[in-house]
Amino acid sequence: MNCTIGMVYGLTAELLRTAISQLRAAEAHVLVETVRKLGKELIAADPVELSVGNTVRRVLRIIRDEDVSGVTDGLPSDGDNKETADYTDGQDSSADVLATRRLLQAPSLHRLLDRAPMDDMEGKRKAADRNAKAWRLKRSVMETINELVEEISSCRQQIAERALEFIHHNEVILTLGQSKTVVEFLCTAKKKRSFRVYVAEGAPKYQGHCFAKDLSAEGFKTTLITDSAVFAMISRVNMVVVGAHTVMANGGIIGPVGLNMLALAAKQHGVPFVVVAATHKLCPLYPENPVVRLNELKSPSDLLQFGEFSE
Repeated sequence: MNCTIGMVYGLTAELLRTAISQLRAAEAHVLVETVRKLGKELIAADPVELSVGNTVRRVLRIIRDEDVSGVTDGLPSDGDNKETADYTDGQDSSADVLATRRLLQAPSLHRLLDRAPMDDMEGKRKAADRNAKAWRLKRSVMETINELVEEISSCRQQIAERALEFIHHNEVILTLGQSKTVVEFLCTAKKKRSFRVYVAEGAPKYQGHCFAKDLSAEGFKTTLITDSAVFAMISRVNMVVVGAHTVMANGGIIGPVGLNMLALAAKQHGVPFVVVAATHKLCPLYPENPVVRLNELKSPSDLLQFGEFSE
């Protein structure tokens, strides 16, 4: 799950972008309602995947920001208002004079017929202005979502650029899980640093086995250890580097099974504990929120066949 979180976030952003691009109406309230409705369906499909809700909230914020900026761009500045006030003080504009004369004139059928085409043209002009503003809003939202997708695709590289600030020569690094962000983080440090990596096996899915093979293929000095040996090995470790599924509002993280045990062991021995995670994993919800489902409940048959119970 941890290795696909960035992919889920990127695919959600692309799905929302596609839904917005297919809309014929481009008003802000239409975009918001479309994203909100689709977001509820995506969140209900997989409540454990909090990154989907993060993406929906981010896109909704983009729509609101672009709508507000589009409104303020057309407003005159304070200097413009002052200049206009200075120019019109003590004078009546020609439009005000014409409006006053029109009110003083007696109503007639001829004047009503002349005013109807003008009102119709004015209504069409306002409708055209509203349509143009809506399409400008849609285009701005699409461009900002494209920037968001590019940001997601480059987040691992940006995190890895800071690897040399944390990892030094001849250090021993302990990790848990199977995070692509951690792999790129360690690979960047390996270009200029020589260090050893201990990988906890991560029962019951044993993701550490595949992760240790991947690191060995990259040329790392890798040692696979059991989860029960973490507390015994932590005193020989210089740093713990792990990925995160989600970073909650209280600073806690949701990660693979065994991460809490590893954090407690690192705290007991005073070992630095580094979590590498992109900003799109920051969740505004607290763990106590009933909407948050911290654990994914599945059938035990994935780990142990039912026939073994009967025996």
